[in-house]
Amino acid sequence: MASGKVCFLATLCSLVILSTFIDSTQSASCCLRYTSRRLRCQRLLRYTVQTINTSCDINAIIFHLPGRFVCADPSSIRTQREKKCVDERRKKNSKIIANRT
Repeated sequence: MASGKVCFLATLCSLVILSTFIDSTQSASCCLRYTSRRLRCQRLLRYTVQTINTSCDINAIIFHLPGRFVCADPSSIRTQREKKCVDERRKKNSKIIANRT
């Protein structure tokens, strides 16, 4: 009887530790501040949107560049231009691929 309680308690503790670890790894991948540098459109591969609803502290646009990520303020006019540039380039590339087939 006592060994069943110990086993249950050990399982419960393991789950608590595991959930804490998972939460901390999610927050480690969040943007914590915005870049102040200009980003060249040609180097931007794509972007993703970070919201505070996904356990992150700030809303951000995460630009994917070769070998790294850069966080930008989603309300910035410069960020909106950079997003538009990526969208237009992806749209253009999609048309080129569609015309080849």
